[in-house]
Amino acid sequence: MEKKVKTYFADKDVQYILGTLLRVGVVLSMTVVSVGGLIYLLVEHSNTADYHIFKPELAEFSSISAILSGVLSFNGKAIIQFGTLLLIFTPITRVVFSVFSFLIERDYMYVTIGLFVLSVIFFSLSNKLVG
Repeated sequence: MEKKVKTYFADKDVQYILGTLLRVGVVLSMTVVSVGGLIYLLVEHSNTADYHIFKPELAEFSSISAILSGVLSFNGKAIIQFGTLLLIFTPITRVVFSVFSFLIERDYMYVTIGLFVLSVIFFSLSNKLVG
């Protein structure tokens, strides 16, 4: 008997991979935020925050480049922001993986829908995260 070679993902395989991707992304994000929080508390424990007046010009980690440079210098606030970015990019990664799985299955209608969703997401994030 000849064994059939599997040429595409079964729905169970795709669902398992997507579920694992989401779990790993959330746990990784939570871990990074926790580590950043600990670093922040260790370094900034004696500083008192003043929240009576909102000062948006003091938001130092509002772009990806600022966050990455802050992470490299082990800034607690930047690490917390990086964990938040990981949490934001986890479902985006899921959409990307879904597009590739639909490409493998040659389901071009869902590929088009997935690419449209990705373009909307990237368009909405492009002005907020690049700076």
